[in-house]
Amino acid sequence: MKKTLLVNAIAWALLSQATHAAVKVEDKTFHTAAAMLAYTEFELSGEPLAEALGLDLDVLDANRADEPTPFDFAAGIESYEYSEEAMYALNYQSGMGPHLVNGPQNQARGGTMASLGQRVLSLAEAVGFPADEVPQGMYPLSFPYASANPEFAQAVNVTPVNGDQITIKTAKGTEKRVKTQVPAYFRDYSTLRWSGSDQLLVPAAVGGILLKEVMWSQDFLGGMHVADTDEEVEASSAKMDQDGKHKLGVSAADGFNGMILTEQSLDKLTLLQSRFGYDGKQLGVAITPQYDPAKGVVYFPHQVKVTETRANEAGAIDKLEVVDGSAQLRDAWMLLWPLSEFYAFTDQRSANTNQNPAFHAVFDGEPFAATPAANRAGDLDKAVAGSDAFSLALNLSNLTFKNLMALHFEPKAGTLVDSWQAGTQGKHVTAFDAAYALVALQIFQRAQDALPVGYAAGDNGELNLNTAQGKQALKLITQQADFILSQLKGSNGLIHDGITLGGKRDAGQSVETQFAAVRGLTAAFLATQDEKYRSAARELFIATDKAYFNAKAGTWLAGKQGEYTPWTQAAISGALRAAMLNLRNEGAEKAPELELAKLTQQYVSWFRGTNHGGMQMAEWIGDSGENVVEGAGHDSDEDGVPQVTAAGGQHGTAMVMAGKAVIGE
Repeated sequence: MKKTLLVNAIAWALLSQATHAAVKVEDKTFHTAAAMLAYTEFELSGEPLAEALGLDLDVLDANRADEPTPFDFAAGIESYEYSEEAMYALNYQSGMGPHLVNGPQNQARGGTMASLGQRVLSLAEAVGFPADEVPQGMYPLSFPYASANPEFAQAVNVTPVNGDQITIKTAKGTEKRVKTQVPAYFRDYSTLRWSGSDQLLVPAAVGGILLKEVMWSQDFLGGMHVADTDEEVEASSAKMDQDGKHKLGVSAADGFNGMILTEQSLDKLTLLQSRFGYDGKQLGVAITPQYDPAKGVVYFPHQVKVTETRANEAGAIDKLEVVDGSAQLRDAWMLLWPLSEFYAFTDQRSANTNQNPAFHAVFDGEPFAATPAANRAGDLDKAVAGSDAFSLALNLSNLTFKNLMALHFEPKAGTLVDSWQAGTQGKHVTAFDAAYALVALQIFQRAQDALPVGYAAGDNGELNLNTAQGKQALKLITQQADFILSQLKGSNGLIHDGITLGGKRDAGQSVETQFAAVRGLTAAFLATQDEKYRSAARELFIATDKAYFNAKAGTWLAGKQGEYTPWTQAAISGALRAAMLNLRNEGAEKAPELELAKLTQQYVSWFRGTNHGGMQMAEWIGDSGENVVEGAGHDSDEDGVPQVTAAGGQHGTAMVMAGKAVIGE
């Protein structure tokens, strides 16, 4: 035991001395789809990963950097908290989309700021969150635009409100007593609006933020708490919140965020169902659970231009214009994954006897509507299109899955292709999207069959409904995974970036493609339990590590430098997690590339080198260890990530990821 501890200590000491990657941010643009996928992978590779590897989360302290180990802190604090705060930057602060006050749910309640305010108060009451602690100046989005400039549009209010004396240990190992300040912008978001956006609705972007919302909502609303003490408790029944002692949510503060995020999720799903169904000619085509693409295709077009107007002193939809009417595979899988998570979160089917009572309590009529009896039976032929959460999830996930099969699947080749337009299917297959489609299909199958999703998506459930659509999804997973291995894998063991059916494979074999394929093949293994996919994922990870890991940079590069985007960060985070949880050496397996100690070290060198090096452009104060310290600079935890007010631009930059950076030695 002592020898093991010594070896680990030496390894971490050597790692801390390693040269980190050189990062040059070339484009600060925030891309909603890519960034929110990356932040979802960061979330899953945060607390859930650290806990799965044996960490007691209670020992983590955001103000004690690198304790108990650099990996535990990087995963359990930094990756996890950056993920959460970026969601709030977009959803609560940016202003980059129509305001919830002008969304369909509030319109049904009267369409005024007063009606939205009353709704927020009722949500706060359901979780026992004090109304006077709701942040001021929030700008909750109905849905976000596809891309935006995350630099602040005006001077940020940094007036000190209050402060405290605390002891911190920085990333450089410095321990000191400091006096902190809480600036006005921490509690009032009104000066944190961003500088502008493309005003495009893109399904992948809607899916990206929906995925973030539903992952955190499941976390925040997965239990209840004692009203008087805020102590988290497991829900023993769906009526426990009605006993006068308990409230919804794992705590009052987390529960409140879960409520607001769910409200925002419902708004975008309502808009998709009512206004964005497209038949190639017009928007707003009806979508029903009986949808059959053979009788007329309805889908979500790739780009819709939104002309905004003002109502209630906030942004509202005026006109919608389709500017790209194609159906794209990236849009489809990026919607299918969160729609499936939302389906499981809101599931009220009678057959699902394993549903979390805490979730049932949220959707039992108060504070969110229950589903009609017709949608509890699990029979699509008799289901109805409704405005409640489960009805929306049922209807939209059904449409998205059927379109994945009808528009994108090429049965002769056995693969999903990139695009479809006006009845014509494209010929190109992008490996990244084919691989991540496996992830979305795995979650879809699990949701349909009432297996655990969210943080527990790798677990076996006590119930399996073995639904028809679940079986279809499993068949498609097998076909797509087999295609990747037979048609996209090169003689060097690496995956090509794509292929044109009937033609040649793309020449490139990018870093992000390899890691996306590791992620997808691992999902195929977890879904099918076929060991060949685990073996293939292990072999691919080993080949990728040998070909691309650059010890000097501490990350994976095709050469001495390479371009990284949030897509790259998403794939690396997801694949490293898959390697640690599902692919690492077991029994007689001895691959040095898949030893857990090596993987955790690479996680830290990659995460710190690329994100702290510049891709994570700014850091919020509080939960990730950053503090405003009286008389000090703008990086109190000395991790290289500045506070939002010192992150470039005239007034600062939001705590989000850069759109593109060059990473080198």
